[in-house]
Amino acid sequence: MKVISLLNLKGGVAKTFTAVNMAYELYRRGYKVLLLDNDKQGNLSKAYGRYDAESVAPITKLLSGEWQAAAELIQRTNYEGIDIVSANMSLMGATWQLTTEETGNQIERYKRLAQLDAVGAYYDYCIIDNPPDIGLNVVNALTVTDEVIVPVKIDEWALEGLDILADQIEDARQFNPALRLLGVLVTAYQNTDGEAAGREWLEAEKESYSLLGVIRYSGKVAESTFLFKPIYEYSPCCGAAQDYKKFVTRYTGKAR
Repeated sequence: MKVISLLNLKGGVAKTFTAVNMAYELYRRGYKVLLLDNDKQGNLSKAYGRYDAESVAPITKLLSGEWQAAAELIQRTNYEGIDIVSANMSLMGATWQLTTEETGNQIERYKRLAQLDAVGAYYDYCIIDNPPDIGLNVVNALTVTDEVIVPVKIDEWALEGLDILADQIEDARQFNPALRLLGVLVTAYQNTDGEAAGREWLEAEKESYSLLGVIRYSGKVAESTFLFKPIYEYSPCCGAAQDYKKFVTRYTGKAR
């Protein structure tokens, strides 16, 4: 099972939307995907219809260590082949509680699930949707992550923040030497002079930030989120749907 973290220290860059649609595109190619909603807002859980505001969320149990079997954490979605460990606001309390614990096991809480044979052997990919910070829940995610993909919307502040994020990922390699920054995925791209210049800068910086793909802006994106549908299922011919398809085809080398 390959573990992918979607991470950016800036919000509003389509991390969750990318998690939703990357999972769906992998599923369309026949892969089994486990989603970890590592953001207390629970938007990934909402997108796949598994958000529960009232209960202690499965991701909270995972972070706190208060679980016995994977079945307590992993929920099926409406897509055979996409499962999820869902989140809600209870994750905030668990993250805070973890900072107060005097224990050496603050950063390996997610390893217990990732290392289960029944999980690692069943799923091909695990995609973790992270909040725009480096809290202990994110550190725990990086501990089990193989590759970090950074969704970005092109503007000056987003590009400047890449260096900071790259430094944070390099620091995390101290406890996970296998961790690597795979590259940048441009989202909501519009071919204006400013965004075109930002894209050219990313292409020129390919040794530092590999450009994994460009997702064009589409009005269908917002519509698909309101209907809780992956963009390819909602509007397969729109630019964003076609670009996510190309991105995942390039990532896996398997078209569909």
